[in-house]
Amino acid sequence: MQSPAESCSAESFSADSSLARATPLRVKICGITQPDQGRAIAQLGVSALGFICVAASPRYVTPEQIRAIVEVLPPEALVDRVGVFVDAAIAEIERVVAIAQLTAVQLHGNESPEDCQRVRAALPHIEVIKALRVRDAAILDLAHRYTPHIDTLLLDAYHPHLYGGTGATLDWAMLRDFEPDCPWLLAGGLTPDNVQHALQAARAHGIDLSSGVERSPGNKDLRLVERLMGAIAPLGRQKRRTQPLG
Repeated sequence: MQSPAESCSAESFSADSSLARATPLRVKICGITQPDQGRAIAQLGVSALGFICVAASPRYVTPEQIRAIVEVLPPEALVDRVGVFVDAAIAEIERVVAIAQLTAVQLHGNESPEDCQRVRAALPHIEVIKALRVRDAAILDLAHRYTPHIDTLLLDAYHPHLYGGTGATLDWAMLRDFEPDCPWLLAGGLTPDNVQHALQAARAHGIDLSSGVERSPGNKDLRLVERLMGAIAPLGRQKRRTQPLG
């Protein structure tokens, strides 16, 4: 059991927080599973909430559970709602998007550029994010194949068996000159303690965190999210994605 000093309830955060403002850097907190935590994190000023739509994941939530979280989000937050899929059929992605009221889909498996284009054609008003798991610099050369078919790229750490949420970091120095033809998010082992160093090394338009702001899989630590927002406040570059898709 946590002590009062360690615990942090969602109710203790409100829109009056000094951190409850839009940050110029796009910030996505992934693996949201609880309505009260989703609402509190949105109030802290993040750009996007991510929901894991992969049944094998410990952070999995059903479309109906996502909808319940979405329905309690403060309307003034204007937060993007991202469903994360791994090699899912387009019909399944469409079903989840409709039920959960998602504004974006993140393809985190072995989807090809052609697969991304098919998702984009099926869901023309939904942002398409493609994640690449970076084992070495050669993976970065694949980015140009994807950028014509997606809206946003995400770089995550490679793991031979897991697709994300591992806590492993990338070689940020390898990303110093990485400039694809679309906005991109940095993921993989980011925490409030290392995010400044990561963003000084890699010129990302945004960041994606899951395990770095958790007590356990799917259970977010709101104080860590608050620390994260304070850490990135001086580093903002790009506003959250609010423009409509073409």
